[in-house]
Amino acid sequence: MSTLANQLVLAERQDIARGVRLLLGRPLITERADPSAFALIRRRQDPLTTWFDYHCGWQLVVEPRLGYARLFKIRAVPDGSRPARRPRSGRAPFDRRRYTLLCVVAAELLPVPVTTVGLIADRVVQACATDGALPPFDTASRAERMAFVDVLKLLEHYGALLTLDGVTETFADSADAKVLYRVDATVLTRLPAAPVGPSRLAVPAEDVPLHFEELLRGIVREGRYGGADASDAQRNLRLRHAVLRRLFDDPVLHHDELRPDELAYLTSPTGRQIVRRAAEQGGFVLEERADGLLLVDPDGLATDSRFPDDSATARVAALLLLEPLTAAPGGLTPEQLGVEVDGLLRRFPRWAKSYQSEDGAQRLTADALRVLDDFGLAGRIGDRTVPRPAAFRYRTTVTDGPAT
Repeated sequence: MSTLANQLVLAERQDIARGVRLLLGRPLITERADPSAFALIRRRQDPLTTWFDYHCGWQLVVEPRLGYARLFKIRAVPDGSRPARRPRSGRAPFDRRRYTLLCVVAAELLPVPVTTVGLIADRVVQACATDGALPPFDTASRAERMAFVDVLKLLEHYGALLTLDGVTETFADSADAKVLYRVDATVLTRLPAAPVGPSRLAVPAEDVPLHFEELLRGIVREGRYGGADASDAQRNLRLRHAVLRRLFDDPVLHHDELRPDELAYLTSPTGRQIVRRAAEQGGFVLEERADGLLLVDPDGLATDSRFPDDSATARVAALLLLEPLTAAPGGLTPEQLGVEVDGLLRRFPRWAKSYQSEDGAQRLTADALRVLDDFGLAGRIGDRTVPRPAAFRYRTTVTDGPAT
C-alpha cells in the first residue's frame, strides 16, 4: 500500500474515533454551533452510522442540508443522573415545573417559524388554561418567568431556537421584554430520543403517577430484540448492545452491576474482543480490572462532565472524601462523613464560601456524595457509604504553595 493510501486510512480512523467521542459527549451537534465537528461527522457519516448501530444499537441521523447530526442514545433503564440544567443558578437541575414548561413550549413552537417571547408566553398561558392536567402559567410571577427563561435558553443551546433580536434573559425581569426568535422545527422534533412516542402510551392524567415507572420503560422498549420468544440472534444482539451501551454511556462498568447473562457475554472471548475493538476504534484507552471496565478518553471529548474537576466545589469535596472512604473497610456513616467535611471547611475557611454556614457541612456532604454516586465511585450499604472499586484508582497529593 502506498504512503498516501496509508495516510488516508489513518486519517479516516482518526476522524471516526473523534466523531464517535464527539457524538457521545454531545448527541446533538449543529453546523451553526460547531461547524468543524459537524463537517467531520458529515464527512464520515457512513462509518459512524455503522459503528453506533453495530456496537450500541443507536441510530445516527445526519442532515447535511438542515445542518444537524443527532445520535439517539437509548438507555434500557431510564435514570435521572443527567438532568437538563439551568444556564443560571449554578447550573442547577431542572425541576418538575421546568420540565413541564419545556414540553408545553416545544409543542407550541412547532407551528410557528418566527415568533417573539411574548407570543410564546401567551400560547403557553392558553395551553395550560385549556388542559386540566397542567398547572396555570402566570407571567406576572417572577419565579414563573425565570423558569420560562431557563426553558428558552435550553432550546437556544440545542439550536431549536435562534435569537434574531433582543436578549432572552430580559423576560425574567419584565413580561414586556421584546425578543424575536426563529424556530428550527426540524431540530425541535429530533430532541426526544425515545423509540416509542409518549402519546402512544396515553393514559388518563390521573393514572400517570400510578404507572410512571411502567410508562418510562414503555417509551424505551425496542422491538428489534423480540420478547419472550426471542431467537438466539436477537438475544445476542440485546446482550451486545446492553453491555456496550452501559460502557460507552457510563464509562465505569462494574461487573456486579450486570445481569448474569450480560456478565457472561462480557467475559466471553467474543465479548472481550468486541469491547476491545470498539474501544480502540473509538479512540479510548480501555482499563480492564478484576472488578470491571473503565474507558478513558485522553482528549475529554466524550464526556459531558469530568472527575476530578476543580471547577466545582462539590467535586473537589468528593475527591477529598475518597481518601477516608477508601481507608474505611466498612464505609462511613452520615455522621462520620459530616465530620470529615466539617473538618475540610474549618481547615480551609476561605474555600467553599457558599457552604460556610450553619448547615454548610451537611449540604456539601450531600452534594459530594451525589457526585461520587453519579460517577460510580461510591454506593450505599444500609446507612453507610462505601467506595466502589473504581474509587481506588484515585489518590490525592498535597503540595505546599507560597505563604499568603
